[in-house]
Amino acid sequence: MSVVRDLRVLLRLRDFRRLLAVRLLSQCADGTYQVALATYVVFSPEKQTSPGAIASAMAVLLLPYSLVGPFAGVLLDRWQRRQVFLYGNLLRALLASGTALLVLASVPDWLFYASALAVTAVNRFVLAGLSASLPRVVDEERLVMANSLSPTAGTLAATVGGGLAFGVRLLADGSDAVVVAFGAVLYLCSALASLRMSRELLGPDADLSPQSLTSALRSTAHGLVAGLRHLAERRPAARALIAVALMRFCYGALLVTVLMLCRYAWGSTNSDGLALLGLAVAASGAGFFAAAVLSPWAVGRFGPFGWMTVCTATAAVLVPALGLSFTPAPFLVAAFALGLITQGGKIATDTVVQTAVDDPYRGRVFALYDVLFNVAFVGAAGVAALMLPPDGRSPLLVVLVAVIYAAIAVALRRESRKGWCFT
Repeated sequence: MSVVRDLRVLLRLRDFRRLLAVRLLSQCADGTYQVALATYVVFSPEKQTSPGAIASAMAVLLLPYSLVGPFAGVLLDRWQRRQVFLYGNLLRALLASGTALLVLASVPDWLFYASALAVTAVNRFVLAGLSASLPRVVDEERLVMANSLSPTAGTLAATVGGGLAFGVRLLADGSDAVVVAFGAVLYLCSALASLRMSRELLGPDADLSPQSLTSALRSTAHGLVAGLRHLAERRPAARALIAVALMRFCYGALLVTVLMLCRYAWGSTNSDGLALLGLAVAASGAGFFAAAVLSPWAVGRFGPFGWMTVCTATAAVLVPALGLSFTPAPFLVAAFALGLITQGGKIATDTVVQTAVDDPYRGRVFALYDVLFNVAFVGAAGVAALMLPPDGRSPLLVVLVAVIYAAIAVALRRESRKGWCFT
């Protein structure tokens, strides 16, 4: 396979291997920590979980990532990136250990969420630093390959971390504190792995004099506004972003539904429900992988808007057909299909944005894309919190999601017929 061959080429580079090790350990810890938070919020026996609690947890996990992200680079251009990985992961190890103690102490929810917020807020600096460091460990000829493979490897590591969280929780007799503590150990390992690189290796260069912090923050904010104006002039890109945000909204609403069903409707015990949730996550992850394999061919065959039309039209049919039974087997099939559909839509949208947006604005538009993508997910959790009964069985929400998918398909079909011109 070409992916394996490309990875072998990159792994011959010593500094790339060391940077990749930091990424894999860090994102594995992220996956473990996030699953630990989710299981604590949803499956703790002492908690009467509600959709509102799930929405709060999603807000804690996703909003800091989105809102801090566009400004992370301003500070990363001032701090040595190796030190960001070292101290950022040490800080997260310490904060995650504190979260484990809070779980044991059964503190008020707001204090638990404040601790989780602090851990996830650091994440954006680490991820942005990993991307910014790649040109320092890979030559220009292999940079595109590295940019493609490194984030994919990180996503797989996060998935593995989630799987480890389920396994550790099982071995620890359902102790969420032990799982969170295990995540803290992985953060510590990532910090120690960064010490294998020299302090100056990853930059930025000491002889460069960045503008003042206030000016940099102000210019970043102005740049985002300019990116938004440019996006308004590139209607295909703007419409693709609106479509993918609505797809993300639908996926988020159905995820909260699955969480509530696993907690209250599908298992006689918390362990049964957690096992079903693990299967649903695995099925959705398999769908994401299938999208990565299928989408390049599908975008070439149908065009990006055509592929998104196929995805959303399929979802409009499958969601009520599989979801209204509110039984595990059809929902697991739906989890795979919606993983494929949601990720397929994102891949197509990436293609539209990369093609329709001028290069000087592309980074800013992708920063806005990141914010929109995650805010839609949190908004979906909020809407689900208002509509879902305690057991998660809401035919109205399932039908609403199907209607939204159908409306997206109709709008995208019209866009596809225009021939996808950029004027």
